[in-house]
Amino acid sequence: MKAALISPRALVIALASAGVIGAVGAGAYTSARAVGAPATTAAVAAPAAMVTLPDFSTITSRDGPAVVNISVTGTEKASDEESVSQLQGMDPDDPMFQFFRFFQGPMGQRGQQQQQPQRAVPVRSQGSGFIVDPSGIIMTNAHVVKDAKEVTVKLTDRREYRAKVLGADAKTDIAVLKIDAKNLPVLALGNTKDLKVGEWVLAIGSPFGFENTVTAGVVSAKGRSLPDDSYVPFIQTDVAVNPGNSGGPLLNARGEVVGINSQIYSRSGGYQGVSFAIPIDVAVQVKDQIVATGKATHARLGVAVQEVNQAFADSFKLDKPEGALVSNIEKGGPGDHAGLKAGDVIRKVDGQAIVSSGDLPAVIGQQAPGKKVTLEVWRQGERQELQAKLGDASDKPAQVAKAESTAGQGKLGLALRPLQPQEQRAASVDGGLLIEDVAGPSAMAGVQAGDVLLAINGTPAKSLEQVRQAVAKADKSVALLIQRGEDKIFVPVRLG
Repeated sequence: MKAALISPRALVIALASAGVIGAVGAGAYTSARAVGAPATTAAVAAPAAMVTLPDFSTITSRDGPAVVNISVTGTEKASDEESVSQLQGMDPDDPMFQFFRFFQGPMGQRGQQQQQPQRAVPVRSQGSGFIVDPSGIIMTNAHVVKDAKEVTVKLTDRREYRAKVLGADAKTDIAVLKIDAKNLPVLALGNTKDLKVGEWVLAIGSPFGFENTVTAGVVSAKGRSLPDDSYVPFIQTDVAVNPGNSGGPLLNARGEVVGINSQIYSRSGGYQGVSFAIPIDVAVQVKDQIVATGKATHARLGVAVQEVNQAFADSFKLDKPEGALVSNIEKGGPGDHAGLKAGDVIRKVDGQAIVSSGDLPAVIGQQAPGKKVTLEVWRQGERQELQAKLGDASDKPAQVAKAESTAGQGKLGLALRPLQPQEQRAASVDGGLLIEDVAGPSAMAGVQAGDVLLAINGTPAKSLEQVRQAVAKADKSVALLIQRGEDKIFVPVRLG
């Protein structure tokens, strides 16, 4: 039985804060369970030892007072046509007012407000946070306090304070607040590296404004990369997280903070079993920079990368489909100075493995600008090491190219001709072949007439004969580096 694939267009990743919920296209899977498997006589593994459930009540009573409710007032641009049916008769102070105000169509799709006249309107939203210093330092999500005019922090003993936003980092979604108070309860910080998949965790926050709500679950996965959040290797859990939980702590069974609840993966905008938290290691690193300087800095390599699938692994003769495939390099950037080339597969950074393409910006982004790192790359069937001095992400953020191809069958199916000198100048390329017509597996892989073929399996495509030779030497597939407009991307083409 195969898993059913749900259309990516029907999904959103919703920021788990009332009034600040963003949507991006994504995909989700529902799993099916195989039944009727034949019995075997093989030895059965011994059952796992029984583990006593953690005492969530003790953790909550001890650590709950250090979790705060955050109320934000501000303004945003809105259409005059926003008075949809969900808002009629609803109290503007209700946290759900902002939730429904954002999602104006079925399945969480926005209405056509972009085409309507817009005006600044007051908004109110809520989130969560937690105290990390008895002098009043509080951590939360950057999206909770985005565009805030006034931030109010409410403690469990009902005291309220006007908070100052010391700084916010959109790249990691971390913000730091300060309230004028002393001798406050604080949460102990844990270590994400010690966190295990399957381990019990609990969240404390204010979903829909219900303060100090406790929910629990297990760690589902670590190191998740999400669209537009490539600087963070998220912790995935099945802890119930909803609008208003954003910025609240994710605690392990010892009551230590291991993450900051940030996003949910949902078709409706509400909790559907998949939640994401920012690792506390990443959050503390950003917090320390903000407290010291008011902002956080991130490094960049200056390359565009894409995922290595099985077709690419076959094309580049990799033992397994892992790494970040370099498809484009910023001229004069850190990657260019390091000697990186299109077609290189980055497999390690300072010894840390790069399994998926999203691992690279997450690892690089947590480094300090100017730091020198060692890159292990796979080039032309051989392992090489390069030294790179990282740049500053605030200068020019690196972009991640994403493969949109599928593999086909049969021969290459390309009609090619050399580029004329004026065409090379117009395309800003040195050499290359113009793709005049596409058929067969190349068409199925997403190659289009008008694309420029720059390389095949990492070898520059300077003549038709070079392409023929590369195809003749290829085994199961070839990797075509094409340029379409200003974008460069590798496309895997499966051969028959």
